[in-house]
Amino acid sequence: MRMSHVYQPVMIRNLLKNKGTADSAKIAKDLLAYDVSQVEYYQLITKNMVGKVLTNNRGITDKDGDSYQLNGFENLTKDQQKELITICDSRINEYIEKRGKNIWQHRRVSSRAIPGSVRYEVLKRAKGRCELCGISKDVKSLEVDHIIPRSKQGKDELSNYQALCYTCNAQKLNRDDTDFRKLNKEFEAREKDCLFCNLPKKRIIDEDEFVVVIKDGFPVTKHHTLIIPKRHVADYFGLHQPELNSLNSMLQKHKDLITKKDKTVTGFNIGMNNGEDAGQTVFHCHVHLIPRRKGDIKNPRGGVRGIIPNKKDY
Repeated sequence: MRMSHVYQPVMIRNLLKNKGTADSAKIAKDLLAYDVSQVEYYQLITKNMVGKVLTNNRGITDKDGDSYQLNGFENLTKDQQKELITICDSRINEYIEKRGKNIWQHRRVSSRAIPGSVRYEVLKRAKGRCELCGISKDVKSLEVDHIIPRSKQGKDELSNYQALCYTCNAQKLNRDDTDFRKLNKEFEAREKDCLFCNLPKKRIIDEDEFVVVIKDGFPVTKHHTLIIPKRHVADYFGLHQPELNSLNSMLQKHKDLITKKDKTVTGFNIGMNNGEDAGQTVFHCHVHLIPRRKGDIKNPRGGVRGIIPNKKDY
């Protein structure tokens, strides 16, 4: 029996132990027993939330390294210990009855489920790794996170999703002090005298929330395309992550469209000019997608190195 992941044998074993039938909740509990990432997640909760309150605020526990001790435990009789456990059980049941599923809302990726096809695209784009720390999905489970939270008017758009391991996702709220209200306003920035802020609708061949796509007005080659952020931003280095996500998606999409409709295209130059001394003339970030064809110039070797002619050949 060859199986690439622990999940499959765990599920089969669970079914065998339950006379061939088990509901998904039972199987999930067995899977959790092997999922170290979940234990590590609640270790973070213990250290950063529960343990801090009981130790620092209430003095009920003490901490020694990674261990917690219940103050006064040695003075409790067996009956007192049982009585306190009963009280704790009662409080847990009361809270569950009062709050229901809302208790675990913090462990849900969003209040509305992200479609599986979208999750797949996010994880594929991330190459199966956390986009913050880089850890593989094989080491820690990955979650699809809103870069700009829904609570701050973040959109349900592919460009606003990122793949984070459970640790980075759990720590994000504690570490990220971005004023998203200001950031949302920033995405609306336009300049009245900017060529790319005021593109005629008829020139736009594609767009999403953050970028537009046009054909270059002075094409270097046939199908020369520009991907342009909607926000007025001077260059690539000023882009925010959702804009980078959109830009990369559009580059891939239009590369595929061009090669599908024009079989003579055998390569691409992707480039941008950042700053006057780098040749930028329109100071609104834009990325060139330039199709190339075999024999379109005598010697293509060096590609973009040709911006400084005597450095092209090496």
